[in-house]
Amino acid sequence: MAFWLMKSEPDVYGLAHLEKEGTTLWDGIRNYQARNFMRTMAVGDQAFFYHSNTQPPGIVGLMEVIETQLVDPSQFDATSKYFDPASKPEAPRWDCVRLRYGRRFSRLLSLDELRQNFSVEELAVVRRGNRLSILPVPDAAADRIVALVEGPG
Repeated sequence: MAFWLMKSEPDVYGLAHLEKEGTTLWDGIRNYQARNFMRTMAVGDQAFFYHSNTQPPGIVGLMEVIETQLVDPSQFDATSKYFDPASKPEAPRWDCVRLRYGRRFSRLLSLDELRQNFSVEELAVVRRGNRLSILPVPDAAADRIVALVEGPG
């Protein structure tokens, strides 16, 4: 099992949306590096839900990967802001995964707090200017994130 950090703006699609829906298709990724990370995900992987472009940004909960290697349907929808006219059904460029709601943390783990507790080498999201919406999280960092949120014991 691997761990990931996946960013979304809470007013566009936040943890509350996922909690209500139960599952979601994580579509609309239009960065090749983020897409390639998503291509390596496996069923059962855990992902930290990170609220971005809000004050303060940070990790708010957990979700689980339940389907992988799915073709992102938004690339073919001309009415979608994620439409990609260069992508063809016989040769899709963009993939997605399906996620299931895991749990909401008792508190937000802010980016400032992450920066106080992790180096750039330990957790890529703390790198200034990092804009990738999907990032791998090493096992040791994932354990520490959960410990920071849940406290001792």
